[in-house]
Amino acid sequence: MKKLQWGFVGCGEVTEKKSGPAFSEVEGSSVVAVMSRDAKKAKSYAERHKVKKWYTDAQELINDPEVNAVYIATPPSSHTTFAIMAMKAGKPVYVEKPLAASYEDCVRINKVYEDTKIPCFVAYYRRELPYFKKVKDIINSGQLGKIINVQIRFAVPPRDLDYEKADKLPWRLQPDIAGGGYFYDLASHQLDLLQYFFGVITEANGICANRGGLYEAEDSVSACFRFETGLPGSGSWCFVAHDSAAEDRIEIIGDKGKVCFSVFNYEPIVLHTSNGAQRIEVPNPPYVQFPLIKSVVEHLQGIGVCTCTCVSATPVNWVMDRILSKF
Repeated sequence: MKKLQWGFVGCGEVTEKKSGPAFSEVEGSSVVAVMSRDAKKAKSYAERHKVKKWYTDAQELINDPEVNAVYIATPPSSHTTFAIMAMKAGKPVYVEKPLAASYEDCVRINKVYEDTKIPCFVAYYRRELPYFKKVKDIINSGQLGKIINVQIRFAVPPRDLDYEKADKLPWRLQPDIAGGGYFYDLASHQLDLLQYFFGVITEANGICANRGGLYEAEDSVSACFRFETGLPGSGSWCFVAHDSAAEDRIEIIGDKGKVCFSVFNYEPIVLHTSNGAQRIEVPNPPYVQFPLIKSVVEHLQGIGVCTCTCVSATPVNWVMDRILSKF
């Protein structure tokens, strides 16, 4: 069995619990090096997580002969550069979501993937979580009948950090780094899940606005879209809502029932049919990226297939860029 020895480019918040520990929990996988431009941060992460090497230069980490796979956990604007560096070095890569800060950059990554044939996976980990697999099972079971419509509704109040001055705002609110505002960071998960359930979205349009005036990025978005099957859908997102309007909900409506679920809060799934409403609780693993990372490792070991690739992730960026009127 091939041993995967990972190098992390970036060691921020997401690597602390969501992803980082899972790489060492999977059989045949370990973390041998981490990198951050901040030496203090890289050293601290390495010491706390018992990783033997740390770097401040991404190319040095990628060139390390002990590293044979690379995890990119930096903001989206640098994903393209680091993913291409890793693939050209012949090392499989696992990239945080979204794949890049624009559809155009996703195309660049896919071109290098096609040229090198080096695997490139994307961290849309919700596809592999038991909670969302249960939703997919309900859809495929026929309990909803013919699927008629899909609706996304998401609203949250501003965070304390959202009131900071422009030069101190979180990177997720800086479009040149994130690709957009919170929409680009959070809607990517929702749209990936829906395309995992129903196939590729081939039409998308949206209206975006800044209603709160806290920062320059969009804070309110409304969209409509259509899947390749003809199934229509819509979505609304507001990141400056009053507490009373807070909502995290997707509804999948069929001619025999509907299923409602959340994407970030993991509230009980509610299945509505002519028999009434059924609440379904599905626990997730302690490290939410564990199931997908396990799938990636097994793919690279030749004992499984992971379909969460740069190719399957690219339509998400296309849809988001269409909704934000980037083209």
